[in-house]
This record gives sequence, C-alpha cells and structure tokens, in this order.
Amino acid sequence: MTDKLTEGLIKLDFTPETAAILAPKMEAYIKELQLFNSAYNLVNTDDRDELVVRHVLDSLAPWKLLKALAEQQKSDTSFGDIGSGGGLPGIPLAAAFPQHRFTLVERMDKRCAFLENCAAVLGLKNVSVLKSEAENVKAGSFGITVFRAFRPLDKKMIKTLLALTADGGYLAAYKAKRSNIDEEMNGIKDIAGNYKIEKLSVPYLQDTERNLVIIKK
Repeated sequence: MTDKLTEGLIKLDFTPETAAILAPKMEAYIKELQLFNSAYNLVNTDDRDELVVRHVLDSLAPWKLLKALAEQQKSDTSFGDIGSGGGLPGIPLAAAFPQHRFTLVERMDKRCAFLENCAAVLGLKNVSVLKSEAENVKAGSFGITVFRAFRPLDKKMIKTLLALTADGGYLAAYKAKRSNIDEEMNGIKDIAGNYKIEKLSVPYLQDTERNLVIIKK
C-alpha cells in the first residue's frame, strides 16, 4: 500500500521528494484511523485501499488549488477545517502545507482527543484542535475555510461557514456530482454568488465524480 500511496501522491503532482516525506506521515495517519475507527466512528471504512484513495488522496486532490488561494492572500494564511471528524481533509492538508496554520474544528470530545493524538504522532506542529460547534467559532478566524462532508450546502450552513472566513478569504467545499452542486448553489446564490467549481481528479477514483466549490467572501 505504501507504493500505491506514494504513486497516488506523484499522480497528484507532488514532487518525489515531497511524496517521500508525505507518504510515511499518511501511513501513520491511516494506522491511527484503523486503530480508533471502531471506537470513535471516524470514517465509513477500515479497508486500507479505501482509506488511501477515498480519504487521503481525495483530501489532497485540490492541494494545488488551495496553494494558489493561499498565495493570493497578503498575510500568513490560516486554514480552518470545519467539522473535522477524523481529520479529513485537515490532517493530510496540514502535512502537505507545514508552512500554514491549521485549526481542526470538532464538537465531539473523543474525536478532538483523536485529532490531538494524530497531530502528535505525525509531528504536525502547525495543527491545533478546537472543540466547538461551528456556530460558536470567532468570526473571520480563517483565511481559507475547508469543509468536507456529505451534507448539502444550505443557507444556514453557508452563512455559518462564510462567517468563519475572513473578508477576502475563501471557503473551499469538497463536493461530488456537478448536477447536485448546481442545484445547491442555485439555492444559495443570493448569499454565495461569487463562486467557481473546479473538477478534481483523484487517483484510482476515476469512476466517482469529485469537485471543489470555491466561494470568495
């Protein structure tokens, strides 16, 4: 599986040198997910292949887009991963972007403990864990707010997520089918009209449509 993980990172255009650093961290992360998943209900599978492809590589698929967004901002960009759960996409992204600060926002105690443990095991000095409902996080906390969940973007959620995002910042939502995204965005266009949809290519997941919705605040 190390080979598949490393090959997947190369397919995502990480340099061989970066992939060689990232792969062991992601291996360690996958082991933590497998170890604690049954107790904490972190992800919907324990299968190693699925964890590599559907979770780690999927989380890292838009890294170049997120890097470009971070470079557009004047100051040091802070990322917020809202409803982080098992640390997706926050943990893989924090490993890929050690130069940026990441706050993993999670409301459940045991998942917060898991996230803190992962940050320690992986040596991610740029990660902090915030136990909180998203609605209670200080407004404008993050230059880039990321959100990876299967729930639709309705008006209540988009207002909450945009409130956490600094003026001039971005909300980046991991989503699936373009047809569903168009329907969702049509329902919130009065709140989040300044957006674009970027198609993602996840290695070994060609049969599943993945997109990133980028909303400018």
